[in-house]
Amino acid sequence: MPGTGLWRTKSIEQSIADTDEPETKLRKELTALDLTVFGVAVVVGAGIFTVAASTAGNISGPSVSLAFVIAAIACGLAALCYAEFASTVPVAGSAYTFSYATFGEFVAWIIGWDLALEFALAGAVIAKGWSAYLQQVIGLTGSTMSTSVKLGSLDFDWGAVLIVVVIGLLLAKGTKLSSRVSQVITAIKVAVVLLVIVVGIGYIKTENYTPFIPPAAPAGGSAGSGLEQSLFSLIAGGGTSTFGLFGLLAAASTVFFAFIGFDIVATTAEETRRPQRDLPRGIFGSLAIVTVLYVAVSLVLTGMESYKNLATGADGVKKTLASAFAANGVTWAAAVISIGALAGLTTVVMVLLLGQTRILFAMSRDGLMPRALARTGRNGTPVRATVLVAVLVIVAAGFFPAGKLEEMVNVGTLFAFVLVSAGVIVLRRTRPDLPRGFRVPLVPLVPILAILACAWLMLNLTVLTWLRFLAWMVLGVLVYALYGRRHSVLGRRQRAEAAERAGPAAPAGQDTP
Repeated sequence: MPGTGLWRTKSIEQSIADTDEPETKLRKELTALDLTVFGVAVVVGAGIFTVAASTAGNISGPSVSLAFVIAAIACGLAALCYAEFASTVPVAGSAYTFSYATFGEFVAWIIGWDLALEFALAGAVIAKGWSAYLQQVIGLTGSTMSTSVKLGSLDFDWGAVLIVVVIGLLLAKGTKLSSRVSQVITAIKVAVVLLVIVVGIGYIKTENYTPFIPPAAPAGGSAGSGLEQSLFSLIAGGGTSTFGLFGLLAAASTVFFAFIGFDIVATTAEETRRPQRDLPRGIFGSLAIVTVLYVAVSLVLTGMESYKNLATGADGVKKTLASAFAANGVTWAAAVISIGALAGLTTVVMVLLLGQTRILFAMSRDGLMPRALARTGRNGTPVRATVLVAVLVIVAAGFFPAGKLEEMVNVGTLFAFVLVSAGVIVLRRTRPDLPRGFRVPLVPLVPILAILACAWLMLNLTVLTWLRFLAWMVLGVLVYALYGRRHSVLGRRQRAEAAERAGPAAPAGQDTP
């Protein structure tokens, strides 16, 4: 039975019925190939071109490849749970919608609020990274034009704004069009990644793999200690999470950022032609492809260049995949990587904005955000929600420095994975009758392992990240109390049903029987 108040749940049948409302109906036109491309498009980007090098140099050393494997295992366990939920509840919103059906409205709001921030932050950060690579590509032509200009005391990043505007227009035009563009660009960047692996193998020096796990750095430095060390390191008294075993574990939590996005496939469930079949294929296919690419690239990267030379310099500039090729005199490869990264980050921005829009759309359709944002246009896309998301990301990417935001994205996504995994156990008990296009094997063992793996990665994020995350959650609770709870469509339905059951009020002065 659905609960009331904070814990009222929205039935699966009601969630599916809501997808047929004419004003908020999304067009079903995506296939398994489209979903796989979306997954690869968003995952193969910042992680493969930037995160691998900086993580090896600053946190883990050559064992960064093992860190990718650990992160992939956690993602794989969570992916099993996402596949069951997405094929059972083919409705936009991903973890938000799943939580609404199992844990209730308040938890659903919290995870929706959380994911909205994470995707917006990630979109802004990647847009700024795209702008940096655009400047590098412009430099290949001999031009010194900058993608950032001064507006008074502010630095305006017109490159980041340009990519968000273009992607926003594409998404407003239709999801299928976005998928076709994504297919072309994704093919280009995967070809670049394969070229990097093939060329880089010839420059591997086996001595660079020793020590595979470097000894832990002394505690007390500015990096990897105090509030900047992992929460697990602090609890265990490690003093530092730079190199050593704590460094490897912290690296797994950091490179997890590189896998952000496979879950976005689940946000497009409502727009998939055959969700019961195609959603699991899209989720598992994209995760398998990117894991192989990440491990191969990280092995080539740390074999080409000593991890010590991949550390961030005193000027604060992070080393990238291109740095390893440039150090080996392969300057043409560095140029190709810059072009590949530009293409790669384009699709990352696209799919992050798509995921952010679909979560906002689902929350708005439920009344937890303004209902007007859930209205779809002639192309069957939520144009108003798309425009709002684009504007917010434009402001963040255009005027604010990128900063260290990867971990903020990670903690929110891992939190969502924990809830989805727990939700599979709950829904198996409460609704065993539901037809499931995909079933997680060995329930409850696999979901419990997924919860433990994700919780473990969360523990290895920094203390400062946890403090920021908690502050954002407190703000979310206030917004729900002041707006979402009172405007909830489900809440209004329950109040109307209660009033109908109570019957008409007796006239004044008349005794009730």
